[in-house]
Amino acid sequence: MEANRKTNIIYIWMLNLNLIIILYITGIMAAGLLGHVHENSALEFMQQVNSVTMAPWKIPVTAVLLYGSLVLLLCARAENNIFLYVKTAVEVVISFMTGYLLNFSYSGMLLLILADVIRRTGRVRWRYAVIGVVCGMYLLMDYDLLSGRYHITALETYLLYYRGDIRAVFLGVKNVLFSLNILFFIIYTIQLMRAQMNEKERILSLNDKLNQANEELQLANRQMEEYARESIKNAETQERNRLAREIHDTLGHSLTGIITGLDACVTLIDTAPEAVREQLKVIADVARNGMADVRRSVKALRPDALEKMELEKALLAMMEETRKASHVEIDYCCTAELGHYNKDEEEIIYRIVQESITNAIRHGRAGKIMIAISIEYNVMNIWVKDNGIGCTHIEKGFGLHHMEERLAMLHGSLNYYVDNGFILEASIPIRWGG
Repeated sequence: MEANRKTNIIYIWMLNLNLIIILYITGIMAAGLLGHVHENSALEFMQQVNSVTMAPWKIPVTAVLLYGSLVLLLCARAENNIFLYVKTAVEVVISFMTGYLLNFSYSGMLLLILADVIRRTGRVRWRYAVIGVVCGMYLLMDYDLLSGRYHITALETYLLYYRGDIRAVFLGVKNVLFSLNILFFIIYTIQLMRAQMNEKERILSLNDKLNQANEELQLANRQMEEYARESIKNAETQERNRLAREIHDTLGHSLTGIITGLDACVTLIDTAPEAVREQLKVIADVARNGMADVRRSVKALRPDALEKMELEKALLAMMEETRKASHVEIDYCCTAELGHYNKDEEEIIYRIVQESITNAIRHGRAGKIMIAISIEYNVMNIWVKDNGIGCTHIEKGFGLHHMEERLAMLHGSLNYYVDNGFILEASIPIRWGG
């Protein structure tokens, strides 16, 4: 992220600045020693510092090697807290050795360790403990505090080799570099705090979004449960309506034929007993077929006739059965090809014709029924007219209502009116084409 990237850049600047400071201090020390050697004043310098110094070239080389080891440790990733604490302890030791090499004239390396601890230590209690140790070391690594215990030489002693004006410039540059290191540390700390605050805000925002998403998910689950319950209820209602339509169509049609046939038997029983016997046989067949249709309807199957034969043959068989049972004349004309239809289309065509015949006989007391089926522009038209008594006011009963429901499933329509009997017109869009 942008905040972390800025923090890393500042830390890299601190690493480079510390390298420059170390090279600067060791350069002053090495140049001063070489100057005394060239001017044959090395003995006087050794008597003045009262200690044995390293060879001039070894001072910057050793300091750079120690600092390189420190940088490698600082860049190493700690897999766990124990490794982090051990790594920090080794870093402090290397910093102390580097400071000793520089005669404790500089302890800014500890700020690098402190910045790394602040960034990498997770547990607050251990972070404060490590920060306290590093800060204590930073305060103790001071020339004035340690010069009495260790034989060390102040940086100002090395600067005595130079003229006063040059010495002042060197000290001014040193102070500027030391101040820059402290300034970079402060900026780094502020930027790190901002990054952590942004991260906390981001986590809080993610938690809010997660909670909102959970609430929306719970709401969606409740809605889905309600929808599922409603779907089950609708499915149950549709199934009840379907069974009611099936039973009405099958049983109503059969009972209409049986009632009409029995009325004829009552009329003929005294004058033509043999005809009555034959008529009763036909009525028994109608009753058996109606019972078979009812059983199949209850089992959610198609009409028995459509299970055994094609649509047109089923229609002809149903009309012939009605003629024999009720002695009603049925004129049938079909100019459409009744093959290649889907099962739901065949069933609706069959039920509309069946229900129309049943209504004509039961309610219209018709003696003649005319049926015409045709197709125009991929729409099947079913026209049924009877010569019954008709009615002045059409009340939509169970049969008409369910015919409309069946047609609505296929985006069809139903019209009916009275004109010297009852006329019914149904239109069904055919999905398979011409």
